[in-house]
Amino acid sequence: MTDVDLVIVGGGHAGHAAFAAYREAGGKGPVVLISEDEAAPYRRPPLSKGYLRGESGEDELSFDSVEFYTVGDDELLLDDSVVSLDAGTRSIRTRAGREFTYQNCILATGGEPNTLPVTGGEKVPVLRWLAQARGIRDQAQSATSAVVVGSGFVGCEVAASLAARGISVTMVSTEERPQLNRLGPDAADLITKFLTDAGVTFHGETEVVDVKDGSIVELSDGTSLLADLVVAAVGISPRVELAEQAGADIRNGRVVVDQQMRTSVAGLFAVGDVALAFNTTAGRHLVVEHWANAEQMGKVAATTATGDTAEWGDAPGFFSQIGSHTLKYKAWGDGFDQSIAVRHENGGTTIWYVKDGVTVGVLTDDADDDFTRGADLVLEGAPSPV
Repeated sequence: MTDVDLVIVGGGHAGHAAFAAYREAGGKGPVVLISEDEAAPYRRPPLSKGYLRGESGEDELSFDSVEFYTVGDDELLLDDSVVSLDAGTRSIRTRAGREFTYQNCILATGGEPNTLPVTGGEKVPVLRWLAQARGIRDQAQSATSAVVVGSGFVGCEVAASLAARGISVTMVSTEERPQLNRLGPDAADLITKFLTDAGVTFHGETEVVDVKDGSIVELSDGTSLLADLVVAAVGISPRVELAEQAGADIRNGRVVVDQQMRTSVAGLFAVGDVALAFNTTAGRHLVVEHWANAEQMGKVAATTATGDTAEWGDAPGFFSQIGSHTLKYKAWGDGFDQSIAVRHENGGTTIWYVKDGVTVGVLTDDADDDFTRGADLVLEGAPSPV
């Protein structure tokens, strides 16, 4: 049994940020970061964009060298996972048989990509980790046609990236238009245009009912699509198993944490996609699945673990590159009653999200001034600017 100050479970953006922030905040004891991935922590957004298009290599993805995580008594355990967590004794055991006792533990376990819940769906590739992206990119080298299932941002980015390689791409979605339910009709129209500009054919209001031989996609409207490559991008399921094992509060499938990322269990934190975190500015718990916010949460948890003070109060947001367009979004993300689109002379677009007369979000394309202004208005809880 090895005694450490901090155990970080998960090697994504949140886990890496927590490791770095712990040291920056003055944490002195040994830290162990445990990741199921075979690679040291790396940037994941490029996987669906530049990496998938073949424009960047794996050597450009890493945050730091392996040596960054192994200074002194610090350890980086790759291709391993935590199989038991005892919150009473503050101890964990890994699949490889390593055992640790800890003062604090940060769960940055993220989410498991959902597979298509149909016959043959379990064989359809998903994109979350480097090895999966590598497999899809390898298949894309010889593919002339592809079907991407799901119209979330990962699905849109993957579809546009495959199309950029000269592949004929069809996107299949249960939605009438991409992101209609989440972001409203104006944003859905904008994203549809982006996909069309990229050369993607959108096939909406239908669902996959069968995938045969990994290449024949049968839809509920009777359509049959034949493709060399099929990719599923149908969301994630937060990995809350360890938090449940520890007895932490779970709500709506996520771990409930306060503004310092503390769970209901002493010495246990949760950050990133797995967390339902309290935002001090919003004054409520929020669900976010964006890497930048995962990094912020990791920093808050690690800083708190050193005994210093930190809290999460920024508004969630992300950038999404779909073909030649980049969407920028900043919003609380938990509802609006109006979306108001403003078209600019330069061809750009701003969409303001309003609830009870207050600005709760902004989405822009080629309107950076509005994005910066909108981010401030969201944080201030200011009235709608339009």
